[in-house]
Amino acid sequence: MHLSLTVPLCYSSASEDLGCRRGDFSRKHYGSVELLISSDADGAIQRAGRFRVENGSSDETLDYTPGTWRRTDVHLENPEYHTRWFFKYFLGKVHQNYVGTDAEKNPFYLSVVLSDQNNQRVPQYRAILWRKTGTLKISLPYSPTKTLSVKSILSAMNMDRFEKGPREILNPEIQKDLLVLEEQEGSVNFKFGVLYAKDGQLTDDEMFSNETGSENFDKFLSLLGDTITLQGWAGYRGGLDTKNDTTGIKSIYTVYQGHELMFHVSTMLPYSKENKQQVERKRHIGNDIVTIVFQEGDDASSSFKPSMIRSHFTHIFALVRYNSQNDSYRLKIFSEESVPLFGPPLPSPPVFTDHQEFRDFLLVKLINGEKATLETPTFAQKRQRTLDMLIRSLYQDLMPDLHKNMLNRRSFSDVLPESPKSARKKEEARQAEFVRIGQALKLKTIVRGDAPTSLVTTGLCRKEPWESQLFCSTFPYDIVCADSWGQSVLVATDAAGVMLLDGESLPPVHVFDRTMVVKQMHVLEPQDLLITRTDKGKDARLYVFRLSTIKKGLEERQLIRGKCDSRENKLEKTKGCHLYSINTHHGSELRIVAAIRNKLLLITRKHPRFSAVATGADSPVEEFQYIREICLCDPPVVMSLVDGPTGENDNMICVAYKHQFDLINESTGDAYRLHHAEANRVNFVAAIDVYEDGEAGLLLCYNYICYYKKVCPFNGSTPMIQSNTSDFHFSWNQMPNAIVCAFPYILAFTTDSIEIRLVVNGNLVYTAVVPELQLAASRVCINDNISYPLNKNPQWAGQKPFL
Repeated sequence: MHLSLTVPLCYSSASEDLGCRRGDFSRKHYGSVELLISSDADGAIQRAGRFRVENGSSDETLDYTPGTWRRTDVHLENPEYHTRWFFKYFLGKVHQNYVGTDAEKNPFYLSVVLSDQNNQRVPQYRAILWRKTGTLKISLPYSPTKTLSVKSILSAMNMDRFEKGPREILNPEIQKDLLVLEEQEGSVNFKFGVLYAKDGQLTDDEMFSNETGSENFDKFLSLLGDTITLQGWAGYRGGLDTKNDTTGIKSIYTVYQGHELMFHVSTMLPYSKENKQQVERKRHIGNDIVTIVFQEGDDASSSFKPSMIRSHFTHIFALVRYNSQNDSYRLKIFSEESVPLFGPPLPSPPVFTDHQEFRDFLLVKLINGEKATLETPTFAQKRQRTLDMLIRSLYQDLMPDLHKNMLNRRSFSDVLPESPKSARKKEEARQAEFVRIGQALKLKTIVRGDAPTSLVTTGLCRKEPWESQLFCSTFPYDIVCADSWGQSVLVATDAAGVMLLDGESLPPVHVFDRTMVVKQMHVLEPQDLLITRTDKGKDARLYVFRLSTIKKGLEERQLIRGKCDSRENKLEKTKGCHLYSINTHHGSELRIVAAIRNKLLLITRKHPRFSAVATGADSPVEEFQYIREICLCDPPVVMSLVDGPTGENDNMICVAYKHQFDLINESTGDAYRLHHAEANRVNFVAAIDVYEDGEAGLLLCYNYICYYKKVCPFNGSTPMIQSNTSDFHFSWNQMPNAIVCAFPYILAFTTDSIEIRLVVNGNLVYTAVVPELQLAASRVCINDNISYPLNKNPQWAGQKPFL
């Protein structure tokens, strides 16, 4: 089989300024919560509120020149053309919709379609589960030889118990109702407030009473968008009057990456000399979730505070100041305390000399901010009540159809794509009508301006950090595992042993012959080590080699090493090892945990000055010492080593088995339950250690779910597992086979795609389609996070896909 090896890079970017390399990240770069108090001219306190303040990093050691900040981390989070599945993949196409009630008697709907993923000739099932708590979306692989039932799809969504089993809804009008359910996720278009504040103004009455702006303010408005005449305006109006000029004559409007944006500009809304509070202006801007405040004056003058504005609805304020001396904009973000973290994080300092770059950053920040606000308890509870009401109302409307054949009473486990063999023509006619109505709904939504399209009409073109580079177009063997070694890749195969690939220009170089059946490997260049797990079953063992010795043998063109030539490199006590893990932060001593059935063997490497390295021994085996054995209740499927804050009796091992993740104290062997997987079947994927401000956390991935858990250090008998406000979870759209952290991103490698999300909140930023994908290796370097996925599809061989 021919393999195309591609290398997607997370290039050196703003994430480096955030200290997000080598598994470290910090939420502090997304601001810190402060109590903000506003007072009047006499010093009397008017209002107070708790807001998260983003003002760029305060790290003065960063080498930064305004205007050189890199823009690779500016992404719309959860973009609608990736998340609005029903509109994009279902509407106007043949698909099935089902209705049922769960064990708690709550109605639910299931929509399933067999589609081609982004026209890449990758057929797959897409399923949406509609419930009062929200929607769940998953992709399932398609196999022409393996049937898929409704039951198996619901089981994959962790639904196995029902009061009433699902029945297919044949009425084509159901598409309109399901489209309404999807639109509850939030608007595709946005309205933002823009408030002009003169230097020294401290109250909202003063700010809203400015009849006109300044030349700098007008310049800023022209940067935001176009000035349009409201009367007769046919586009998105954002609640403004387009017939009688009651909300002003003109406004500012733009389209950004498929989103229509209308700005409620304070100086363009009606002004009243008699009304000092300017109620008409406040009626619009005070009801915007996000408001831009353009404040005149320099940094030394009194600054705006959100507590100056009387609004219970506005959750995010973007403070913009213009500096005419260097023609730059400075940005500061205030987010109400309950708003989840959202990007992009501000650069340090938050100064932009490139105006188009500033516009791009600001609009993305505003859109992401409004989406994040909709996840606050206030909005989420309201959305859940609305969704529950719509679902129950739709269910009541469908109840009479139970007696009219409008609900198909097929077997619960029928194959999805098949229609009843009896009444074939009738079924084809029904499907044609079904598609016609769906296409009409789709067209109507597009004309109305509410379509979640991927149209990019504005925004700067930029090189994405996951853009791939072709490393090797054809490789004739299946790769079992691999790791990077300098600019090369060391790959292990069952058919041909271990080889070193130097890319397209040079042929592969054999390192070990096929007698060395390597199943796992780590190349540790700073420590001059290669660690491998070889063979399987009772013959499996760990082997350790010096990279310098291997390199010397290759340079001198010595005979290819085999299993017999590597006897001195065996770690004898690891016989029967089926899994091993190493600590990822090698600043401390190297630790290895080998799993031999339900036994863990802890191994460390001695300090070089006490080891045989001074004698020039070819094998580093004597440098390793066996510390202790720990017995578990079951063999682990996934393992990860977690560094404690001191390294003195507080290092941990995360293990996954049965239905749970446990934490093991390396020193005592004591086990603590970290997370229980609430699912009938559990497919463990990964446990990845990450460090937030030096404190350990774990990304626990299984099935379609990824949990982030903060890990508190061991402290005597004190329980170390605590719920933390920073804990969160999210669902992948497709079940991952492997997970890689490339900060600030987390990448899921599935059978035919790479799903890219943000580590800090789990929000989706991009999905790259790569047919027949397999992750070979990943490496965290000083400047880049590099992964080596394989494309098994010959049609991709020799191409340079953009991931």
